Formats: sequence, structure tokens, C-alpha cells
Amino acid sequence: LAFALYLFIERMVVLTKATKEDKTFMNRIRDYIKEGKIDSAVKLCQRTDTPSARMIEKGISRIGRPMQDVQVAIENVGNLEVSTLEKGLVLMATIAAGAPMLGFLGTVLGMIAAFDAIEVAGDISPNIVAGGMKVALITTVGGLIVAIILQFFYNYIVSKIDSIVLSMEDASISLVDLVVKY
Repeated sequence: LAFALYLFIERMVVLTKATKEDKTFMNRIRDYIKEGKIDSAVKLCQRTDTPSARMIEKGISRIGRPMQDVQVAIENVGNLEVSTLEKGLVLMATIAAGAPMLGFLGTVLGMIAAFDAIEVAGDISPNIVAGGMKVALITTVGGLIVAIILQFFYNYIVSKIDSIVLSMEDASISLVDLVVKY
């Protein structure tokens, strides 16, 4: 749980940084390109440290080449940016899926311990069974708590990434439209 919380916090820092984009960014890029100030547009992209800006910068660097080259460059950078945003998600999903299994393993081990205690004692009494049952229940609850928390975190992060990807797609479409007119 502690490691998964670290992953969540680290991803939130990255995603928060990725969503801090100037609302006038594309308008400024559009103005620079229309004015023929390609270098100024590239410098603006470099100063704007977001996935969309890095993608737009790559597209701008391909202006003058065939449109297919521009689109492929944008798409390639976009894929790399999405991969960076998704870093650690597989691990978080694995922990969320594995935590209940570990809890259930503890349940089985606790029940085995309870039955061993009954076998050694030769009779059934609440005191003999209670220790094994307690271990079984604690491990099950622990596994479920970890899984539930991580599932919410995972879904939240995925929705943030989807929002960023949508913004990146919008920016790339705007640039392609602009380059076609340029």
C-alpha cells in the first residue's frame, strides 16, 4: 500500500504539471506561424513544459515537409508522451489485483492454522479456533482495503490521462489545420 501510494502521488505530480497549459498557447502558436515566426513558435513550445507543447514543437519543426511527415512526427511524440504519462500504472494495477489474492492466501493459511490447532487439541473450542480465524479475517480485510483504495486511485489517474490525451489530440488537430493553411 505504501509503495502504491508513492506511485499515486508521483503520478499526480506529473499529471498536474502536464495539465498546466496556458489557455492562449495555441492562439500564440497560430499567430507566430501566420507571421512566419517559426523560431518564436518553437521557443514558446520549449518554454511550455507540457506534453501538448512538445508534440506541437515536433510538428512545427516539420513545417515545409509533406503533411504526412508532419502528422507522423506529431503522432510519434504523442505516443511517447502518453507512455510517459502512463508510467507506473501497470504496477499500480498489479498491486490492486494482487492485494486481495494475498489477503485470501492469508485466509487459507489462517484456516490451516485453526485446523492444525483443532487437530492437536483433539476437540473444538472457541479459543483454539479464534487465533487462526483472526489471522484469516485480518489478512482478507487488509487485502481488500489495499485493492479498493488502489482501484479508486488507478481509475482517477486513468481519467486524468484520458483528459490530457484529449487535449493533446485537440492541439495536434489545430496544428495540422494551421499547417495545411500555411
